[in-house]
Amino acid sequence: MGKTLRLAPVSRIEGHAKITVQLDDQGNVADSRVNVVELRGFEKFCIGRPVEELPRITPRICGVCPWAHHLASAKATDAVFGVDIPQAAKKIRELAYMAHFIHSHTLHFFILSGPDFVMGPDADYAVRNVIGVVGKVPDIAKQVVRIRYTGQMMTQIMAGKAIHPDAACPGGWSKPISAEERTQLKEMANQCLEFAKFSIDFAKKNIFPTYLDTVKTLGVIETGFLGTISDGGAMNFYDGKLRMMNKDGSYEDFGVADYLDYIAEHVEPWSYLKFPYWKKAGGFSMDLDNPVGIYRVNSLARVNVVDKITTPLAQAELEEFRSSFGRPAQLTLLHHWARLIELLYAAERAIELLADPDITSIDIRKKVTPRVARGVAVVEAPRGTLIHDYTTDDEGMVTAVNIIVGTTHNNAPINMSVKQAAKSLIKNGQYDQGICNRLEMAIRAYDPCFSCATHNLDGTMAVKVDILDHQGEILDTFENG
Repeated sequence: MGKTLRLAPVSRIEGHAKITVQLDDQGNVADSRVNVVELRGFEKFCIGRPVEELPRITPRICGVCPWAHHLASAKATDAVFGVDIPQAAKKIRELAYMAHFIHSHTLHFFILSGPDFVMGPDADYAVRNVIGVVGKVPDIAKQVVRIRYTGQMMTQIMAGKAIHPDAACPGGWSKPISAEERTQLKEMANQCLEFAKFSIDFAKKNIFPTYLDTVKTLGVIETGFLGTISDGGAMNFYDGKLRMMNKDGSYEDFGVADYLDYIAEHVEPWSYLKFPYWKKAGGFSMDLDNPVGIYRVNSLARVNVVDKITTPLAQAELEEFRSSFGRPAQLTLLHHWARLIELLYAAERAIELLADPDITSIDIRKKVTPRVARGVAVVEAPRGTLIHDYTTDDEGMVTAVNIIVGTTHNNAPINMSVKQAAKSLIKNGQYDQGICNRLEMAIRAYDPCFSCATHNLDGTMAVKVDILDHQGEILDTFENG
């Protein structure tokens, strides 16, 4: 008699999801799914609004990564109006984005995924959380809180507020950076750089070697990768063209305005998330042994697709990473390692931008005029490639919206990684809370953001497992929430 395991909610992620694992008569995994159990409607209720409102509306999609939506929306709106914004405005936007990356990557590595490695994946759920991390490594926890606050305050200095910003506007930026603010931001950016250097050194000495066997086995799949690159193939979170890399390392570059020629969206009846796939692959399949059209975004994808990183410390880490894991690296948990390389890059890049004379320029905005147009833009959100696509009428009113967020790109890979983990860990009906947590670890590696964030910091794993018979009747339940 087969059984169905349901893990809900998946904890320490942004948003809400559950895992369903179907066991066969022998208690082995027949199938699994990651169900997204919430529905957002931004693509619909943005229609009919003045397009200049969208950079203020769309950041409400998420409370953790509103800057990604804010800047992608501002860039798409610029494209709709057909305006090339001043160089100073581009640099201020990118600087604010680097500060956001510093806060977001610090949050994920140390607070959302960190407990799995600092406390261990089999540790009791009562301590496998941020509170447990505070108790075990209090000095590091204090630094994490301080740097997250510093990153957020940097964005607040530049934009007036850190969460749900509205400083990027059609045609540029709304407020110049003063000389006094620049001095303050430089000191804060230097603090972030020192923390980024400490973080990757600490992880390479104390975390990654301890869990290398887990890295090599948990959630491992082989896919292609998508990310944004600047001219010359360098890492760039704010702007550039898209690169799709096949799993053999070959790749193709294309402009974001042409993304519909390269990316299609598959739909499954059991999830509110779509399943984007690489059209040139000729189809869509999540078969673990023979996937078709599947690609990944986020940190691991970005360090795979770039030819180089322009900042020296991050470039040195990229070279060491590639000497150990090759290009493209496929191990799913290497997202965490790649994330720390990016944290280093974000801090270095922020310092570079603050040294640029343009950063205090007052030439930061151009006039715009409504027109019939379509505008497409991309930024690399902390959670992956983010595309905003708007169409307007002659009065500048929105007639169509398409948004593909990083987690949507990763929907198929997340499902595949969980299935691989479940198949390798659950045998003959035997499972425990450590195994349940490893299934969640396969998801957390992708740093998913399933909706506006809802964070549970009370220390519970909040997992409930129902054991059902073949007719769907509950035979037994255990929970630890």
